[in-house]
Amino acid sequence: MKPFLLLASRAEDAAADDEYAAYLRYGGLAPHQLHRIRMEAGPLPVLELRDYSGVIVGGSPFTSSDATEHKSGTQNRVERELSDLLDRIVAWDFPFLGACYGVGTLGLHQGAVIDRTFGEGLGGVSIDLTEDGLKDPLLRGLPEHFTAFAGHKEACTVLPGHAVLLASSAACPVQMFRIKTNLYATQFHPELDADGLVTRIDIYRNAGYFPPESAEQLMENARQFTATEPMKILRNFVELYAHQGLPTWPPT
Repeated sequence: MKPFLLLASRAEDAAADDEYAAYLRYGGLAPHQLHRIRMEAGPLPVLELRDYSGVIVGGSPFTSSDATEHKSGTQNRVERELSDLLDRIVAWDFPFLGACYGVGTLGLHQGAVIDRTFGEGLGGVSIDLTEDGLKDPLLRGLPEHFTAFAGHKEACTVLPGHAVLLASSAACPVQMFRIKTNLYATQFHPELDADGLVTRIDIYRNAGYFPPESAEQLMENARQFTATEPMKILRNFVELYAHQGLPTWPPT
């Protein structure tokens, strides 16, 4: 099989490596089957999409809906490069899965309204699949209701008309959507279990995302939840696209 591509943008090595390990573990992939590029570290190299089975965009400290002048030079560069890449990905309906930051990137690219109306604090949330979600192959084997971990400042307030809503929650109406046949984005983290969330809280306790003194309570709250179902999305993504006879993509 061709490898998958993980586009990451976490500057902290411990967080970046823990995220990569989670995608390997829950995707059932070996390191040579998941090529990681840390976009925050430097310009995106020229990519031949036909060399990959699919593209995954991991979580990010970046907030897509912030005004351009309030973003760092690194964030503006990363967003330009992702937008250019999404031009090709969307045009070809190339397998894509964006986790959390994927809503901001794919959503904005496709005309969604992304703002801070439906932000959620760090913790477990109850996800509800829509009728379309229950029929979608990427959600095969998941129950109608399940627990996932989330934590985000922004979310999708209005989906574009051509998007298909796959999952929602009480506090965040758009938890997952699909564009065309093979382009997906989740607001929750399909790669994150309780131990992973505790690790991220510890790493980011002094990064300004939450009061440092609340870290221990956030960790304790995370341990009260068990998230096992969202990871099936990663395994399904790999199984759907690793061995599927995809057409020959246009030259890149």
